[in-house]
Amino acid sequence: MTRQMSTAMRDCIDLCNECHVRCEETMTRCMEVGGAKVGMMMVTCADMSRMCADMMMRCSAMVADLEMMRMCAKMCGLASQMMRMCAQECAKTGDAELADAADMMTRCAELCGTITAEMMMENA
Repeated sequence: MTRQMSTAMRDCIDLCNECHVRCEETMTRCMEVGGAKVGMMMVTCADMSRMCADMMMRCSAMVADLEMMRMCAKMCGLASQMMRMCAQECAKTGDAELADAADMMTRCAELCGTITAEMMMENA
């Protein structure tokens, strides 16, 4: 049995996938400009955004049990926190490419936060 995916969730999946790609593409630049700490944050952000998108797709593909939905909402919340932290560190570098990536991560973090709230209200 499948369930209808909300527009916000579909947008969040797309933006999380975009975030993953952008993090992967800017990782080398991030290491050069921001150093190892910021580089490792970028690696983590890439992984978490991909995992968040994957979990949302699985949860929305079928009627998942409540515990699965809670785990997905928790992953969205954690990914949102990581994206915000990484965006802050990238913005501090003063690099234009990393500032652009930081803007995208911030947008994604905001949407992930919305999805977290939506999923929790839907399954309360």
